[in-house]
Amino acid sequence: MKLYSNEIVFRGHPDKVCDQISDALLDVYLKGDKNSRCGIEVAGGKGKIFITGEVTSSIMVDTESIVKRVLSDIGYSTDYEIIDNIGKQSSDIALGTNMKVGGAGDNGMMFGYACRDTKELLPTAMVILQKLSMWYDELRKKDKRFLPDGKAQITGLYDNYNKLIKIKTFTVCYQNREDDREKTDKIIMDKCRSICGEYGINIEKFLINPTGRFYIGGFEGDAGLTGRKIVVDSYQSFAPVGGGAFSGKDPSKVDRSGAYKAREIAKRILLSNDNYKWCQVQISYAIGKEKPLAIYIETDRGSIKVDDSLYEECKPRIIINDLKLLDVCYEEKARFGHFRD
Repeated sequence: MKLYSNEIVFRGHPDKVCDQISDALLDVYLKGDKNSRCGIEVAGGKGKIFITGEVTSSIMVDTESIVKRVLSDIGYSTDYEIIDNIGKQSSDIALGTNMKVGGAGDNGMMFGYACRDTKELLPTAMVILQKLSMWYDELRKKDKRFLPDGKAQITGLYDNYNKLIKIKTFTVCYQNREDDREKTDKIIMDKCRSICGEYGINIEKFLINPTGRFYIGGFEGDAGLTGRKIVVDSYQSFAPVGGGAFSGKDPSKVDRSGAYKAREIAKRILLSNDNYKWCQVQISYAIGKEKPLAIYIETDRGSIKVDDSLYEECKPRIIINDLKLLDVCYEEKARFGHFRD
């Protein structure tokens, strides 16, 4: 037996707010111009939200109105100074990523993972936290005692086959108005028990707001930055994480498209053989080059030889076409984790 932990952050966590703003802007650019090249970064805190990075597009975007719409939707005030510092993508990068060349938007390695623990082909504890995060977002819209910021962590007891047996400690930090804590804590704990009950998992101990108070949150409580929650965005520590974040990047950036493709390949291989319990895929690229430098596939039964056809399939523009990555709502993916099915 062993103890192992994973975590998620709620939509109102400052880093997650920045991710959502970056992807909301990306969505608007791609909707207006499918050839837009974006690498949008957001930093927020203490009354200011700073938008930077690079965009090359045929359309203009009202950055301020999009930022305020995202803030309002999450449940925050829109009374922020919004600083738009977006520039154009480097022409040097464009030499290798234009439509004619179709090369990768950067160097890097990406990982994909799938396992048989749940119908989503994801680890049980990861799915539990995703469900909790989505439920909490709906709860705070209806019950004003609950505020947007928060995070949750599971420390689980696992057997020698990496199966979750029970939850040793379920830690939840949630922003609230602090005037009815006994009742609001009970609502949180009851929901945790309900979600875990779907998987036959018992909870031994709760830690709810361990400091004793959580009223000041969001950009007033902490600064936020795009791409600072890459473990939450991927597999919550159950699998390796690639070198780059997702949010704000158009799919020519293989940090994003390569990771989505690696997940798709991992699911496909897992389902191709009933004997596999899990599958992990690594893909690596060089900027401006179409074909991956390497593809490595591993399962609980050993590594798998990679056919040349998979290298062709993993060219960025083929990935974009196959997975329809120019028609995805990336803001929605940024809310609760990019891999949920």
